[in-house]
Amino acid sequence: MSKTPVINVTELKKSFGGRRVVDGLSFEIEKGEVFGLLGHNGAGKSTTIDLMLGLKEPDEGQAKIFEKDAAKNRREVFEKVGVQLQQTQYQSSITVEEACIEYGSLYENSADYNELLSQFGLLQFKKSRVAKLSGGERQKLSVVLALIGNPEIVFLDELTTGLDVVARREVWRTLKDLKARGLTIFLTTHYMEEAQALCDRLFIIKSGREVVSGTVEEVIKKSGKRNLEEAYLYYMGEEELL
Repeated sequence: MSKTPVINVTELKKSFGGRRVVDGLSFEIEKGEVFGLLGHNGAGKSTTIDLMLGLKEPDEGQAKIFEKDAAKNRREVFEKVGVQLQQTQYQSSITVEEACIEYGSLYENSADYNELLSQFGLLQFKKSRVAKLSGGERQKLSVVLALIGNPEIVFLDELTTGLDVVARREVWRTLKDLKARGLTIFLTTHYMEEAQALCDRLFIIKSGREVVSGTVEEVIKKSGKRNLEEAYLYYMGEEELL
């Protein structure tokens, strides 16, 4: 793996209504790495992504993608970055194919959407209205649209929520193939099996603060537990749930 940081986050802080949601987070992500940001609901994961992408302004600290502030260099950064967020809104009558064409038109060198739809098991729904898709199918479509610009980095926020076990593993297989081609992946997930299957490195936060970081093996070893799920509960202070 190349030791070239493509994302640099330094002492990032953000508060809402007097409550500190992101509290001094710092990390680097290397090219071609799958980086997992883990934490309970409300831990600050989605806000961290918003700050990194320039969708929200930090109170302190900075986040740079390809050494650039996304808020100040939006077009240049987003030409190389794909984003799948938890809540993606679509026009009520738009079809899957129309959504792909619309998103692809935003990029100079967009991917073949038919190939992406095929990879994610959606080709048969190409002419279907997005509103008619199941929750899991819409979730897969949001990943397709995040990849349609041939990004160098993709942000995936709870990407397999709503997918059954088979569909989830199909998505994992596709992401592993994309990683093998050099794609950098920033991932949040509540599924520890997913984190263990995909991530090179983990960064676990609680109430906006770093709890532990390292490879999956390092994170498990530091906890003294048997597996990642037990380690995660330990770091969250929820060992009584074991």
